[in-house]
Amino acid sequence: MRPRGRRPFTLSIDIGGTGLKASVLDARGRMTGEPGRVLTPSPCTPRALLRALDTLVAPLPAFDRVSIGFPGVVRDGLVITAPHFRQYFPARFPLAQAVRRRWGKPVKLLNDADMQGAAVMRGKGLELVVTLGTGLGTALFLDGALLPHLELAQHPSPSGKIYNKYVGDKVLKRIGKRAWNRRVRIALETLRTLVNYDRLYVGGGNSRNVTFTLPNMRLVSNRAGVLGGIALWRAGAVTRSRRAPGRRGR
Repeated sequence: MRPRGRRPFTLSIDIGGTGLKASVLDARGRMTGEPGRVLTPSPCTPRALLRALDTLVAPLPAFDRVSIGFPGVVRDGLVITAPHFRQYFPARFPLAQAVRRRWGKPVKLLNDADMQGAAVMRGKGLELVVTLGTGLGTALFLDGALLPHLELAQHPSPSGKIYNKYVGDKVLKRIGKRAWNRRVRIALETLRTLVNYDRLYVGGGNSRNVTFTLPNMRLVSNRAGVLGGIALWRAGAVTRSRRAPGRRGR
């Protein structure tokens, strides 16, 4: 089925710890239909993930290229770490290559928070993107350029636990929204001290449960994780910054 709109069409996939989402975007980055969703396989081995992606994509329109957001450290099409999938996902797995061979389309791979940030950042100053879902994801942009990815989710929170275990989805279900919101606020205020950002964007599936606001903070749609896929193919839209954060102008 050929989607309506201008080519090229981009299949944008958001891989999460509990769910896989995808939609086909037109040349302007607009969804050509409602996004599809399937559960993330458990255990999530590379083979199981590829089969689940086949199921996810089967009912979607035709596409010319693929963007994938993955919850871990990725470099040059390789999955370096996959903390949500633990021992089931080998280090340095060539996910982009595996998908390219499977579907016969060019593929670009990026961290999922980085991809979401590409859809929402304004491109001015130091911008922090935080995603709240199975765990906590982060992305940093300086004047629109993507900074090297930091796995802040694996860093100890004020409680001594890593952020994934301090404000992750399992914690929300165990302690309830009120206590979880207190933890999220502490986490975001700690990150503000650490990063000294100009703007903060909070997204991910659990951002809908956030009941507070902070200065220069904006809640963003969970669909941004898919919409950011178009930026991977736009010249200069998602580039690595070589400038030091301390040298940005005001």
